[in-house]
Amino acid sequence: MRPSEKITFWSGESLELTNGITLYRLGGHFKGGAVLHWKNGDHHKGVLLTGDIIQVVADRQWVSFMYSYPNLIPLPASKVREMANKVKDVSFNWIYNAFHRIVMQNADQVVQKSADRYIKALEGTWFHT
Repeated sequence: MRPSEKITFWSGESLELTNGITLYRLGGHFKGGAVLHWKNGDHHKGVLLTGDIIQVVADRQWVSFMYSYPNLIPLPASKVREMANKVKDVSFNWIYNAFHRIVMQNADQVVQKSADRYIKALEGTWFHT
């Protein structure tokens, strides 16, 4: 890395970049993993840009959470609950991830129901094999 006045280091759980645009540190597959919330996006309903911290899956009514995507190693249930709680009071209708997948309706609710499903799957209460 080379120094630049354009690089700003930050700490804490959130950072407002400008009015209506905020970073939230959720962690996940790395400690500094952050998502960007655009409050006025989607006609003031809110947009969350998640990269691969919260992953939109093939069925775009769901998202998922992983420690390692290439190795299919899941995150612990406690970490997923923590991540979901950090965005619980953030309003967003859409999610864009890093791989051209989009949740285009009720995305804030999709994150919460997906976290619940994920945790139940890890605990063995969602299904029986």
